[in-house]
Amino acid sequence: MSSRRNFIGATAALPLIATKASAAKLKTPDYFKDLGIRPFINAAGTYTMLTASLMSQETMDAMEYASKHFVHLTKLQDAVGARIANLLGAEAAMVSSGAAGAMMVGTAGCITGTDNKAILQLPDVTGLKSEVLVQKSHRYGYDHAVRACGVKMVEIETEEDFHQKAGPQTAMALFFNDNEPKGKIDAKGWVRLGKQHKVPTFNDASADALPVERLSLYNKMGFDLVTFSGGKCICAPQSSGILMGRKDLIEAARLNTSPYSDTVGRGLKVNKEEMLGLLVALENYLKRDHAAEAREWDRRVDLITKAAKKMPSVTSKVDVPEIANHTPHLKLSWDQSKIKISPLDVKKQLLEGEPSIEVTPSTNKEELVVTVWMLKPGEAEIVARRIAEVLKAATA
Repeated sequence: MSSRRNFIGATAALPLIATKASAAKLKTPDYFKDLGIRPFINAAGTYTMLTASLMSQETMDAMEYASKHFVHLTKLQDAVGARIANLLGAEAAMVSSGAAGAMMVGTAGCITGTDNKAILQLPDVTGLKSEVLVQKSHRYGYDHAVRACGVKMVEIETEEDFHQKAGPQTAMALFFNDNEPKGKIDAKGWVRLGKQHKVPTFNDASADALPVERLSLYNKMGFDLVTFSGGKCICAPQSSGILMGRKDLIEAARLNTSPYSDTVGRGLKVNKEEMLGLLVALENYLKRDHAAEAREWDRRVDLITKAAKKMPSVTSKVDVPEIANHTPHLKLSWDQSKIKISPLDVKKQLLEGEPSIEVTPSTNKEELVVTVWMLKPGEAEIVARRIAEVLKAATA
């Protein structure tokens, strides 16, 4: 009898216990707080060091779905790559570990093709095509991903240089899209020269998916390989990217990376969650009302501008970069004899204040630079208020 009473008592308490357990389960732990990390409002943009963009619930749902199933990874890359290629009008595509990962495996593919012996040999390029042509004005930190394959970067400046330097040793011709205005050879000219010399051309357009038409533009222009970051304005996983272009080069790139073990790109692993997450994020990005989005960005810029201009001597201008991060950049400046604080100190106070706010790293001694495209609803109002508060406190 005693045992029965204990059992009945215990079972009677189960709904209450279950309810408490369910409530506890529903409450998400404050992981960042537990780690001593302070999140911030992103008025800076899609900088990798600032964790770039935020994923939508649809993207997160797709990744959670993928996390609950086993699939053959190469078959998933086949299917996702085919869908991306179809969406963007490319011959073939793959999901990479960011745009930098795409640059490394794309370069490897241009060197080795599908030759397994050559694939196993990298980054030793002895006996293989070992040079990559690049305009001197297009050298930048990210071309380390290309050099990691063992190649020599051959700098040129003019079309005549291209003709002289291209040869049997040339594996690829790299083009940094954001630096097009700085070079003497434009994108169309680079493609033309590559085809003339039968050298694959690679366009790093990682931050250039705005406006949306650019996702297909460089394929149509004739580049053999093109990469875009997944974690910037597409709002896919930060660890993902798109590599697209010629079918044979995409096949070769894939053979030079995970899940194939003995490859130069084995560490550039992309799992099923990133593949599916990028695909869903891309589909959503292509369906977004980009005109309405641009109007909202303009509203946010206007809101922040008006709040700042209530302070004496504040002036503003809005720049939209022609290529990379093609979105409004609000630049605020003031007479620092009237508002006795520098833009760099305003940046510091915004970051250290409550809530914490990051503005762009391009802020300098003369200008406070703010972007609004990564703000969540309601955050533009907070940024406007905080900037006005900091400026007012420093007004003479």
